[in-house]
Amino acid sequence: MRHFVRHLCRVALLGCILGGAASAALAQAYPNKPIKLIVPFAPGGFTDVVARILGQKLSVSLGQPFVIENKAGAGSTIGTDFVAKAAPDGYTLVMVSTTHVISPAIYPKLPYDPIKSFTPVGKLVDSAYVLLVNPKVPANNVAEFIALAKASPDKIHYASSGNGSSQHLMGGMFAAMAGVKMKHVPYKGSAGAVNDLISGEVSAMFSSLPSLQGLADKGLVKVLAATAPSKSAATKSLPLISTSLPGFDYTTWYAMYAPLATPKPIVDSINAALTKALKNTAMAAKIEAAGTELQPGSPEEVMAWTQRDTDKWARVIRDAKISVE
Repeated sequence: MRHFVRHLCRVALLGCILGGAASAALAQAYPNKPIKLIVPFAPGGFTDVVARILGQKLSVSLGQPFVIENKAGAGSTIGTDFVAKAAPDGYTLVMVSTTHVISPAIYPKLPYDPIKSFTPVGKLVDSAYVLLVNPKVPANNVAEFIALAKASPDKIHYASSGNGSSQHLMGGMFAAMAGVKMKHVPYKGSAGAVNDLISGEVSAMFSSLPSLQGLADKGLVKVLAATAPSKSAATKSLPLISTSLPGFDYTTWYAMYAPLATPKPIVDSINAALTKALKNTAMAAKIEAAGTELQPGSPEEVMAWTQRDTDKWARVIRDAKISVE
């Protein structure tokens, strides 16, 4: 019996040694071909811009091209589902925003679970949005905008990049908290929404500021306030929506995920490259210029945020009675 037990111990020890060696070899071999980074939104949007900036640096850090592929639709769920069903080998990743934890409450029959179907890789940035209106809208601040909406129920149309998008949720939450009725107009991406905001087809829109700063400077759109609970470098000169609407807080976070069961050595390798990229001064300047605040995080921290915000947005959506038209 003693001999048998010693034999089992030797086998277990050998297994640990071989397992450790295999993990080390896996980490050293990765990557040996291009890595596909799925952006579940249309080209030209905020997530796409940040992904392309990061992709350039990660290509250098990991020694393989980062191919950015846009798979937009259904509030980011189409592209995200594509990654959920991809091979867990580190060669198909997805860059998600807060919509990742919003979707379960918007789409009750999702083909994936936002927590159980993925392996978190790392958090990237936080970003505040701003409330924009067409210059002809007779409101110069949030209080005046709310008064206008109350005086004309359903007359104000607000645009978004799609059903279930961050912009959709911001508009729905704003209307619920302000006690007003506004019409949601979803587009297939931000470009069409911005064009119609400029032309006056829609009255308002929530968006990242840097991407539209040039339009604001030319007087083509009017910026009323920022969505974050406190001022950031990108919005320091703007009033906050929460000043006129206490408790309003919408800050979008961005993170990278891999399919479930992606090996830890691969996840750690990508996370290390992300952290290095975000600490690069030139890289950080580019990302911050896009209107974000750098907030790198570990896979464990991303999982905690995912679980927390999934519960948070389920409550917000239920209480505000927000739904996809």
